[in-house]
Amino acid sequence: MITTKKYIKSFLALVLLSISFVVKAQKIDTAFAKKPIDYATYINLVGKNNLAYSAEKFNVNIADAAIQTARIFPDPQLGFGWFDNGQKRMKLGYGFNSEVSWTLEMGGKRKARIEVARNQAQLSRLLLDDYFRNLRADATLAYLAAIQNRIVLDVESNSYLQMKKLAESDSIRFKLGVITQVDARQSKLEAGTMLNDVFSAEADWKTSLANLSLLSGKTKNDSLLYPKGDFSGFERQFSLQDLVIEAQNNRADLKAALQSKHVSQSLLKQAKADRAIDLGLSFGVNNAAYVRNTIAPTPGMTTVNAGISIPLKFSNNRSGDLRAAQYGTLQAETTYKQTELQIQTEVTQAYFTYIAAQKQADQFKSGLLTEAQAILEGKIYSYKRGQSSLLEVLNAQRTYNDVQHDYYNALYSYAVSLVELERAAGIWDINF
Repeated sequence: MITTKKYIKSFLALVLLSISFVVKAQKIDTAFAKKPIDYATYINLVGKNNLAYSAEKFNVNIADAAIQTARIFPDPQLGFGWFDNGQKRMKLGYGFNSEVSWTLEMGGKRKARIEVARNQAQLSRLLLDDYFRNLRADATLAYLAAIQNRIVLDVESNSYLQMKKLAESDSIRFKLGVITQVDARQSKLEAGTMLNDVFSAEADWKTSLANLSLLSGKTKNDSLLYPKGDFSGFERQFSLQDLVIEAQNNRADLKAALQSKHVSQSLLKQAKADRAIDLGLSFGVNNAAYVRNTIAPTPGMTTVNAGISIPLKFSNNRSGDLRAAQYGTLQAETTYKQTELQIQTEVTQAYFTYIAAQKQADQFKSGLLTEAQAILEGKIYSYKRGQSSLLEVLNAQRTYNDVQHDYYNALYSYAVSLVELERAAGIWDINF
């Protein structure tokens, strides 16, 4: 008879639990418009539509236009004039003159100017490559963060639903006199606390989805990108020495630092060329009207003149520009060495981080997650049968949650460390 009553109580608890579950589950908003997207499609969109990257591309166009500007010769000058001899009484007449003048650049100024523009254009291309290297890595990290936040939301939701199920069961068991009111309130309080964690995880997840739209240049806000995939496929085997060599050969920022040396050297050449004295060439035509005075009548005439002018460059006594260009070459050389050392350090740090993350991920392969889940299920089963306390269930639940978070954080950190390592090494083979 006692056994039959227990079954009836359990049945009633399950019915009430199912009804309550349906109502409360609607609080978590996962029904918004989503557009599933895989990683390859997403990263392709980032390369094509990222607005910041598109803006950076204009730097290359601007630099190419500067080459055309550097090729320009100095413009000639055309002058016209009119003169009057000012003796109306003597009738000395008037006249017109015209002149064309042009500055002939000496010392290879134009060649040096073109060389500077070409080197700066090449530098712009390398900086653009480096920008995309970082953009691609940042976009991948954002994609991984969105997956991680979705998993965290699932973990928090499942934990909450499990605790909520237990709290509702406890409420019924309290009414039936099986447990105390304190235990029933405690389980309800734990469920409410977990629901807040669910809301927080939901906000983090949606925020990360919105970030994907920003990176991929998605202007329509009627839906959010929903990344596919998981944290599998991030296992690699590397040699630290090979990675350092790869980085020194492939990193666009190191190439840009080397190109900056070329730019500074060409600027020094231009500064030296600018000190050369230019020549001013001129050609003019003068026309004087007929002089009608009775003392020395003169017929109208046309004269031609040509000349050379030489500017007196007293400014060459001040060598500030030249010294600035010399210091610029020394600065570029130092920056290049610093970049080289920085890259070596970044690769080494990223490599050790990747190895540590790899070991942490392998640690969970020993069955920690399965073991924690089995303990929780056993504690719940014992609690429902009155063989363990609520505190033991809560401890098992927290342990299981912590293990889940640690497990997925380990997988996430493993994937992130690979992205950072390949970013540091200037290589890229990530596709999942």
